[in-house]
Amino acid sequence: MGIVAIGMSHHTCPVEIREKVAFVDSHLTDAMAQLKKDHHIEESVIVSTCNRVEIYCFADQQPEFTHQKLYDFIRDFHGLKGASRDHFFFLRGQETLEHLFRVASGLDSMVLGETEILGQLKKAYHHALENHFSGKVLNRAFQNAFSVAKKIRTETSIQRGSVSVGSVAVDLAFKIFEDLKGRQVMVIGAGDTSEKTAKALLSRGAHSIFVTNRSFERASKLAKELNGVAIHFEEWESHSPQVDIIISSTSAPHYVIDRNRLEPMLGKRKGRPLLLVDIAVPRDIDPGLCPSDGGVFSYNIDDLQAIADHSMKLRQQEVDKCDQIIQQRAMEVLDHLHRGQSGGSPHSPDAATESSPHNLMSSPETRSIKS
Repeated sequence: MGIVAIGMSHHTCPVEIREKVAFVDSHLTDAMAQLKKDHHIEESVIVSTCNRVEIYCFADQQPEFTHQKLYDFIRDFHGLKGASRDHFFFLRGQETLEHLFRVASGLDSMVLGETEILGQLKKAYHHALENHFSGKVLNRAFQNAFSVAKKIRTETSIQRGSVSVGSVAVDLAFKIFEDLKGRQVMVIGAGDTSEKTAKALLSRGAHSIFVTNRSFERASKLAKELNGVAIHFEEWESHSPQVDIIISSTSAPHYVIDRNRLEPMLGKRKGRPLLLVDIAVPRDIDPGLCPSDGGVFSYNIDDLQAIADHSMKLRQQEVDKCDQIIQQRAMEVLDHLHRGQSGGSPHSPDAATESSPHNLMSSPETRSIKS
């Protein structure tokens, strides 16, 4: 018996596979109820996000048997009779705990150290707890996962520094303006990266968005997604005096913003700073503009990527420190569970014979997740 996990993530398979086994929120309760009633899984927590689908559980049976039950359950629940085991990972004992702790700390995410997954894990755990599917074992596992995530966040630098173009642009904006409240943003062009950058600025307090594009239809579509205002491409310069941040990402063969076009804008700004973020290739903004010329701060895609890469290198250097914290805590939790089971767990009168270190910690069947 023991704590085990099965799942798939962006490490093991592409999105077209993951989406087939994703659990929508409205099905989670039924899924865990079915695990408990039909498969004798005493405790379970299902985590289903865009990057991963994972089931953590505790059961009074051999881990190999539990893994097979969980695999069959996922396949049957989603009607995937031909689902391949190659897309799944199978974990038990200490490596289950270590994986859970790494997920909670953002070490298993696409963006190393991101924090969104922690909120998703908490939501999944609380859903299981409120519906009485998580018990003493998984409660201890998940509560320690949240504690480890906090410890890693406060004692390492794994989550410090921006690692995406959008987040770098936000950090630069804060350095220039200190506060994004009331700041207005203009998006020139309707590219995917400029959209993400604009959303990042909005999420941190930017007041409003203007969107312009040579195709007014595309500008209107993006403006609607950003809850902004579309303006015709021929008119964007007339709106520039009230804008604080310009994100440019067009396919123009020439500079969209050069000194001749910029100087009339500056004359109407009365010294207010202007942040220019050039995400286009070829570049939209004349590189001959001085970075702080007349209160203008200009950055191109390579500038932003260099900052993001530097932050990522700093985060990578912290991984070993994080892993040491995770391994130590996982051993402590496993030791506590083993002592509890050896003393006679309420889950099984035979716990002492079934919860040996080998049963709890290792299995020939286990496949480790790629880091």
